[in-house]
Amino acid sequence: MPLLTRLLSVEPAMPDPRKRCFAPVVDAGTRLLILGSLPGEKSLAHSQYYAHPQNKFWMLLGEVLGVDLSSLPYEIRLSTLLAHGVGLWDVVAQAQRTGSLDSNIRARDDNDLVALAASLPQLHTIAFNGGTAAKLGVKVLGEHAQRYRIVSLPSSSPAYTLAYAQKLQAWLSLRGQPEPAAR
Repeated sequence: MPLLTRLLSVEPAMPDPRKRCFAPVVDAGTRLLILGSLPGEKSLAHSQYYAHPQNKFWMLLGEVLGVDLSSLPYEIRLSTLLAHGVGLWDVVAQAQRTGSLDSNIRARDDNDLVALAASLPQLHTIAFNGGTAAKLGVKVLGEHAQRYRIVSLPSSSPAYTLAYAQKLQAWLSLRGQPEPAAR
């Protein structure tokens, strides 16, 4: 069979069904690390954390910080978080998932949360955005979780139907918390 015919008869490569998280948004001044599970479809399509227009993450965190994050361009949102000592990442590094629901996550590989946390000298609080992130994240951190204040927040996702006011009340617990004793 001629080479061209062989090349044309090769089946096209299947798109990679695995969803991958973004790089962490952290620096040496990160005191609070907020961890989600894995970016949803809209976020992946836009290459931005919490890009779904109905996800309340930026509104909730804006209330915590006293800054209207929702009105800022994405890059400015991220730099504003860092200026306030807040970092972002996800528990799951990559996984198979149809759609955006956490319940559809399969065959996952987790991020090395222990290594990331250890690299952040001022980190004192790790907050999980949603139950799946909390369940998986605490498991990944293992005994290292004891070194930090751990906060499990209601998911900012529109799939979690708790009223905004109730979500906000929980998220406001991130305000003004004392730092734990040195680790």
